[in-house]
Amino acid sequence: MVDASETGELVALADVPYRLGLDPRSYRNPSSASETGDPYCTQGFTYTFAMEQTAQPQPQSKPAFYDRYAAYYGYDTNPNLSNLNAVFTYRRIWAPNAQKRPQGTPFKVALPQPGDISMQNWVWGNDYRPGTAADNLVYSRDQLRASGQLDPGGWRGGLRTETLRSGEEQALGFYYWLVAGTTNSQIPTKGSGIKEPSPNHRLLIGADSPMGTDHGLSKYPYIREGRRIIGRPSPGYGEGFSISELDISRADFRADYYRQELSPRTYGQMWKALAGLEATAAIAQNLPAAEIQRRSRSTIYPDAVGIAQYAIDFHPCMAESPSEKPGNIERPGSRQGHGQAYPAQIPLRAMIPQQIDNLLVAGKGIATSHIAAAAYRVHSFEWSAGAAAGTVADLALDSGTMPYEMVDDLPRDEPVLRQLQQRLQRQGNPTAFPNTSIFNESWEDWRVW
Repeated sequence: MVDASETGELVALADVPYRLGLDPRSYRNPSSASETGDPYCTQGFTYTFAMEQTAQPQPQSKPAFYDRYAAYYGYDTNPNLSNLNAVFTYRRIWAPNAQKRPQGTPFKVALPQPGDISMQNWVWGNDYRPGTAADNLVYSRDQLRASGQLDPGGWRGGLRTETLRSGEEQALGFYYWLVAGTTNSQIPTKGSGIKEPSPNHRLLIGADSPMGTDHGLSKYPYIREGRRIIGRPSPGYGEGFSISELDISRADFRADYYRQELSPRTYGQMWKALAGLEATAAIAQNLPAAEIQRRSRSTIYPDAVGIAQYAIDFHPCMAESPSEKPGNIERPGSRQGHGQAYPAQIPLRAMIPQQIDNLLVAGKGIATSHIAAAAYRVHSFEWSAGAAAGTVADLALDSGTMPYEMVDDLPRDEPVLRQLQQRLQRQGNPTAFPNTSIFNESWEDWRVW
């Protein structure tokens, strides 16, 4: 069985160990916004919609629920992104004869014209970002038990349907704000005159629209985070394997924040974990952090079955409920880990849950921390992980070897694991970026472009 669902539904039903939301701050995830963890603060979800620019103003109907969400909507604090042309072209999906048009907007692309279509996905727009036990989208294990969804016949999707409805309303309200709104929550001075209406647009609805729905919204929201399994214990991971912030982040971990927020012991552990080939010496000699030179690449896994590359990109939960509450702010500290990441790998250990042998996990449900998940959440990674999951299952059936048996003797040689990696590479699913080696400590030294 493979669970590649958006929120980890089979993982929840099987009740294998998993995490949800913020992890406790630790030497592996030093940028976490919580000392103890918080299962209710997951990344926001988004109902997308498509809108078309028109030659003439269109009638725009104010939704009955618009005022509830109006205080949330805004462009950006960057003035270059505080206009509809920039937002429209950022997510534009159709632009006939674009190569013949003048360029503009911060993205230096063809300016929009009637007939162009944009699919909207904007943080201070149709991102819905609940973060408390009163309104979180993905139910925690405690909430599932309390609501009877783990009882036989009790499963109802594991999601809060009222929050899905709020997300739909906020998305439809965002369209109205784009075409008729005059406020901007991201500019300190509130009031009319900040944003100009743009009535020359229409929301695309119906079976022939890009979304194929009568209301014009996507049939399912874009989910950025769900339940994440905890892998099995392995060397260095006594409580269970997981990909962490330190495994992929390019952050400056010498910044004052880490010296101030982490205990001296945790700060020292962090730097020993960043030491790369010198880690053994750093531990044995108990070197002070200032004397440790960090590796400047991602962790290299002997059981890699795919690759991933994306920034650690957050759409954080909001601090209070409801998320659209006027004056609400993002969860303090939730963007501390935000930033660039090194090209990384997908280890097989991250796809194998505890307690059950015939289940693999792909997609967003693999064993990652909240921070690492922000980079392991996009389609290219999911395709790579999905191809790997299918190949692992096929080889398991062919060889009579359970997936956990392919990695249970690491770091010793695993013959079936080598066979798996060779099969993946023959099929065109790489397990490493070119020139990947533990002996090369710097991504800049072995990148090929």
